[in-house]
Amino acid sequence: MTKPKIKEKTISIPVSESIGAVSASIVEPASCKAMMTLAHGAGAGMNHTFMVRLAHTLADLGVGTIRFNFPYMEKGKKRPDVPVTAHKTIEQVIEYTSQHYPALPLYVSGKSFGGRMTSQLLAKKTFPPVKGIIFYGFPLHPAGEPAIDRSEHLYDITIPMLFLQGTRDALAEWSLINKVTASLSAAKLISFEGADHSFKAKKIELIPELAEATHSFIQSL
Repeated sequence: MTKPKIKEKTISIPVSESIGAVSASIVEPASCKAMMTLAHGAGAGMNHTFMVRLAHTLADLGVGTIRFNFPYMEKGKKRPDVPVTAHKTIEQVIEYTSQHYPALPLYVSGKSFGGRMTSQLLAKKTFPPVKGIIFYGFPLHPAGEPAIDRSEHLYDITIPMLFLQGTRDALAEWSLINKVTASLSAAKLISFEGADHSFKAKKIELIPELAEATHSFIQSL
């Protein structure tokens, strides 16, 4: 099977006068079926190996992505942005993507922190172009502190949700994430046996499997 030709470019997306702009990278296959925003986790930016490999693997399946930095990462800081800043950033990326790719179905996604901030935004505000949200490891609780408080906002989201979770994820005890997603009418949970929060199982990174699950979810909608 011949891989689709891929266009890649780096852009700058203004967030607000007080926050400034953030960098973003668009990976677009020639035969693009859908576009997806891709927000990074708390500890690594948009150019982390995981993010880049996931974007290119998705492009091989015909799914375009726009991954971006949060302002704190753009400025080289370690402390993640407060939710209001993260939400504003995601909102501007969604607006940019919907304006520049109006003919394509739009999905949103995020790794850990990025997914949680994206879902918090969607729980507060509706974006008609957005068809679904994909979580690459939803951080349900801090490591060693099992709880489900962070899931409360998910009940305010009406679009389809796909949770991709490792069964050994220290930030989402399996019994708890299974219970939460089972109680959400629009949610689907896919397990990755033996995988941790980085989606590594016995040192094998499961990016092809994550991309396939994402592609299948998008096709199903």
